[in-house]
Amino acid sequence: MAVLEIVSVGGPQSEILARPTTRVRDFGPKLHQLLDRMLETMREAPGVGLAAPQVGVDLRVAVIEYPDDEDDPENTMRVYELINPEIIRSKGAECGQEGCLSIPGLVADVDRATYILLRAQDRNGREFRLKAYDWLARVFQHEIDHLQGVLMTDKATQLYKLVKKTDENGEEGYDAIPIEEAWIGNRLVRAEGKVAGVQVASSR
Repeated sequence: MAVLEIVSVGGPQSEILARPTTRVRDFGPKLHQLLDRMLETMREAPGVGLAAPQVGVDLRVAVIEYPDDEDDPENTMRVYELINPEIIRSKGAECGQEGCLSIPGLVADVDRATYILLRAQDRNGREFRLKAYDWLARVFQHEIDHLQGVLMTDKATQLYKLVKKTDENGEEGYDAIPIEEAWIGNRLVRAEGKVAGVQVASSR
């Protein structure tokens, strides 16, 4: 099954990333195929979550893959398929660093709730509820934001540019360098403004 093309900020079709998506009403084979291809695309990228607008599809759909046990990821990976998700309860707050497949080369500090309760439907239209904590809660919030036309840069308190490095053992990694703004395609992403001493990031 062929992977889908990921829409990048500032690239073709990028306007879909800035608007709310359409609620799913048809739970037939086309939706199932979309979910399967999104999961394959996310794994190929690689990433831990992917929302439908990130592959140019105007539907309220997201997929996430995350381990139940972070100390044993190979044996506890779990796939979440979220159709028409909504967060119905949240609490706590923590700032953490996030990346996004649609904003390559940048990461951002974003404040997120540490606990959420969400309601969604599965691929067959059955409703379910799910609790998530800490990093998994962050991933859910990030992907559900995509379905509302909200990017991590819209909520960021600081932006960073990823710069590749090689250590003394020849192993490659990345440094996160704080920046005020960056061009992504034809779009300027900027961290600007101060509200009560807190820097707020915005996209233009």
